[in-house]
Amino acid sequence: MPEKEPSKTVARNRRAFHDYEVLEEVEAGLALLGTEVKSLRQGQLTLGDAHARFTRGELYLVNAHIPEYKMGGYANHEPNRPRKLLLHKRELEKVSRRIEEKGLTVIPLAVYFNQRGYAKVRLGICRGKKLHDKREAIAKREMARSRERSE
Repeated sequence: MPEKEPSKTVARNRRAFHDYEVLEEVEAGLALLGTEVKSLRQGQLTLGDAHARFTRGELYLVNAHIPEYKMGGYANHEPNRPRKLLLHKRELEKVSRRIEEKGLTVIPLAVYFNQRGYAKVRLGICRGKKLHDKREAIAKREMARSRERSE
């Protein structure tokens, strides 16, 4: 199946690649309220401390901040509420097995709207990096930059 480019990326979690080693990626849908979709379409989303958590057999996105929609009235949403992630049952089981057996965590890497206009989240099954791993990554990046400059 050819992978399509997302039509509009709302937010990327650049910090996740610095703090975690991404082992596997999974795409999930987001169950949102109307005012949340309108705020996302305006590009308002913060993924800073966001992660996914299993609650009663379902996966939820926790600590993702979507500000209230400015034009919303009484039906506005709560900015930090947990949002349900939509995955097939087999995908949920696969993710839960990976998390339980190896002590990994699920971090949102990006939120975007696909070609059909649905809000999607690219999740990463991640392992936390130690300080020396971060230093190695920085050293490799610096070496690559210096090589490019010398060429």
